[in-house]
Amino acid sequence: MNRTQPQLISVKIEKLHPTQITVGKEEVALKRKEWSKLSKKARDTSLHQHWFPAVTGPDGKHYIVDHHHFGLALLEEEVKTGWLLLLKDLSSLNPANFWTVMDHHQWVHPYDNDGIRRDFAALPARLESLQDDPYRSLAGELRRAGGYAKDVTPFSEFLWADFLRSRISIGSVQKDFAKALVKAKKLAATQDAHYLPGWSGVITPA
Repeated sequence: MNRTQPQLISVKIEKLHPTQITVGKEEVALKRKEWSKLSKKARDTSLHQHWFPAVTGPDGKHYIVDHHHFGLALLEEEVKTGWLLLLKDLSSLNPANFWTVMDHHQWVHPYDNDGIRRDFAALPARLESLQDDPYRSLAGELRRAGGYAKDVTPFSEFLWADFLRSRISIGSVQKDFAKALVKAKKLAATQDAHYLPGWSGVITPA
């Protein structure tokens, strides 16, 4: 057996625990739309390629550290099972120590839809309870539009969401998302955004 291959575990998606408070619901809707276009074979392939990296916590619960949008989209599409890759077993720790370790590894992002850090107790117990952050949707669309490059920095899209949050009003995002995206692309090319992961400093064509 090749021990370098990841060991995947079949799991019920409804039992996965989030490590963030919010998602961009527009991004979830986009993933649902993409999923609806796939054939059965393509869906099986997608599930095997988009496994959920997770950490085992107290009481043996699985806390996913990525793919929250995909997981919620699957639930809303009534997909029951997915694949999980265990990164670390921390089930022997008490809750306080568990979250300290998670925070140290940047495996948790306890910020609400106003960008304010909350206690770990504010994390939802299930993916269905994730709150909507319109700025996270805007940040995701900005990346797809070429406003910045995909980056391995944990929760990089949330950093961009917070950057946009302080510069574009929530009313603008909700009233005219396309117009807000144009403004976001211009902001992404400024020196003000130079510290953000994936920054290019180049405006892409609208």
